Amino acid sequence: EKKEFHLAMVCGLQIVVHAEEIEELLEFYQNRGYFEELIQLLEAALSSERTHVAMFTELAILYTKHKPEKLHDHLDMFWTRMNMRKVLIACEAAHLWADLVFLYDKNEDYENAALTMMKHPAAWKEGLFKEVIVKVGNVEIFFKAAEFYLEFHPLLLNDLLIALSSRLDHTRLVSYFIKVNQLAIIKPYLRHVQPMNNKIVNENLNQLLIDDEDYQGLRESIDVYNNFDNVALAQQLEDHELLEFRRISAYLYRRNNRWSTAIELCKKDKLYTDAIDFASDSRNNDVVHELITYFIENELHDCFSTMLYKCFDLLKPDYVMELAWKHRVTDYAMPYYIQVMKNMNSRMERLEYQMEELKVKGSKQDEGDIFAPTERMAIGYTPNFNSFA
Repeated sequence: EKKEFHLAMVCGLQIVVHAEEIEELLEFYQNRGYFEELIQLLEAALSSERTHVAMFTELAILYTKHKPEKLHDHLDMFWTRMNMRKVLIACEAAHLWADLVFLYDKNEDYENAALTMMKHPAAWKEGLFKEVIVKVGNVEIFFKAAEFYLEFHPLLLNDLLIALSSRLDHTRLVSYFIKVNQLAIIKPYLRHVQPMNNKIVNENLNQLLIDDEDYQGLRESIDVYNNFDNVALAQQLEDHELLEFRRISAYLYRRNNRWSTAIELCKKDKLYTDAIDFASDSRNNDVVHELITYFIENELHDCFSTMLYKCFDLLKPDYVMELAWKHRVTDYAMPYYIQVMKNMNSRMERLEYQMEELKVKGSKQDEGDIFAPTERMAIGYTPNFNSFA
């Protein structure tokens, strides 16, 4: 009371080491407004060998009110030696959000640490948030984190989602970004989780590739990840303004055994090589006959010749001969005829060779029958020569 602070400190150091006396001492100093002197007293007392929890706790609380710049170092050094709950309340009351997050993290209350950083962006730190969020048990916090990053840190959003990818509900997350019309921003995340072959991920990533006119990326996507509505995508791409996407449409129809539809799309865009490949893959005589007739009727003679080669085993020689003769394109069919004749000659030669082998084997068998003994002696039989005497 007489402001003899040096003497007061000497006395106070003897009192403050007793936990049961510290509350009265604190009240005495604070009621008189001697906050600076009280802080100096507690700081000096920390070097004593008789320190206790209340000393570290009360000094931290005083820092929150009067010297917040000193609080973080104090917490960093002594957080294990104080009453965490009381200091948390003091930090929240003083709006010291960064220090509050620090204590939540040390107390393994990761959910509140993450929520505090999202509620008070000034306390957010990229590295700390990622360390904390992956330890959160409540998956609802993940979706709040996605919303927070979309609003405040959109460039870091994909890094966050990829870090959480093993625990996220991908269907729900994609639906949310569709709802807020921000699907394109999570394209890297969709690529990262596509190996899970989730239908909604595949379909929405495919749509982004279409929007970006990335036909090569789309073709790779549908070849590797097949969990999507093939026919719906094929129908969507039928009338696309870019040829390569219409080509993918035909490819999808072909993959779903809709041979006629696929070939019609190819004919429409004059993708005759694709049409011939599809007809050959179909192994269907009707499909093959329909396409080869189309080539003949439209005087696409080179395509006619190519198809005779590609679908050689699906076409009968008499059918091809009749078709070529009717439309006077025998010259274009001549390579086919030559191959047919070669195959026939090869078969005849093999048959003749096999017949010769059979004859030789038959002759050897006959010779063996002639010289073979007609009767064998029984074992133990002894001839009686006396019968000839």
